[in-house]
Amino acid sequence: MTGQPPRPARRSPEQRVTRQRIAVGRTLDELDDFVSTQELHRLLQERGEKVSLATAYRILQSMAEDNLVDVLRTGEGEALYRRCEAGHHHHHLVCRSCGRTVEVEAPAVESWAARLGADHGFTEVAHTVEVFGLCPACTAARRAAAEN
Repeated sequence: MTGQPPRPARRSPEQRVTRQRIAVGRTLDELDDFVSTQELHRLLQERGEKVSLATAYRILQSMAEDNLVDVLRTGEGEALYRRCEAGHHHHHLVCRSCGRTVEVEAPAVESWAARLGADHGFTEVAHTVEVFGLCPACTAARRAAAEN
């Protein structure tokens, strides 16, 4: 748990506040890492929350559309979700082994994306950048395993 206060709701006008939406939001607020819809659904079930898997999918999608969660795509294309600590555009450095994620600022990427769009006559350019590697703990564990 991060100990941070819940983020203010920035709902689209058509989004209703439901018991299920509150349960999903509360659960996401308590997680530090990205989570799949299936894993979130399992956590909700363990807590006694009655939220179907299909409803969890719909809620996470609408939260992503409202920029209330970050979405990370795995190499297999699975979407993972997390409440973001940063309230502005940023990128992620993700451990391929344990999934630890660090939010990073990347001004060079921002400049590059804007320039790339302008060079080709594009407007309203948006982008996502996820950088994958091994975190220090997983690197150390891998080295230790290789030495044994």
